[in-house]
Amino acid sequence: MDSESLTLRPFRVSDVDDLILWAGDEQVTRTIRWKTITSKEEALTFIKEVCIPHPFCRSICIDDRSIGFVSCIRGSGADRHKADMGYGVAAKHWGQGIATKTVKMVISEVFKDFPDLVRLQAVAVVENIASQRVLEKAGFTREALLRKHSFLKGQLKDLVIYSLLSTDSNGAVDDEV
Repeated sequence: MDSESLTLRPFRVSDVDDLILWAGDEQVTRTIRWKTITSKEEALTFIKEVCIPHPFCRSICIDDRSIGFVSCIRGSGADRHKADMGYGVAAKHWGQGIATKTVKMVISEVFKDFPDLVRLQAVAVVENIASQRVLEKAGFTREALLRKHSFLKGQLKDLVIYSLLSTDSNGAVDDEV
């Protein structure tokens, strides 16, 4: 993959066919909270009602074709200093460094867009070693094992939580992606 062709951009209605390819794949959706998309209508509704209005949901694109997503959700009130990040990439693009490059791009963007943000965090299901490696390669620190923390696809799962602080030398100040 030519790293120059990897971009992040807001979702568009025209992404519907590409979204079905990866969001309709249970390999991709098994470790994220999204349910697997099963129709073009469902994909279109998802783009219009979830992705487009979301303050920070980006389509991961190669040559402007959607191959995944990354989102950050800012906390509010007493949690306004932090944001939660999630991501997913089409299975056919696994193992190519796309998720790591995407996370590094988001780090740079999110800390610039939200100068008062102090903490960016992400969780990974214990069994998802690849996602844990992505976060570690992007400079996140593994903080804890959260036992029986969240229901995912009807099962109570253990999660690992990672964080990156705006003051970390491998975080926001790292413009090299």
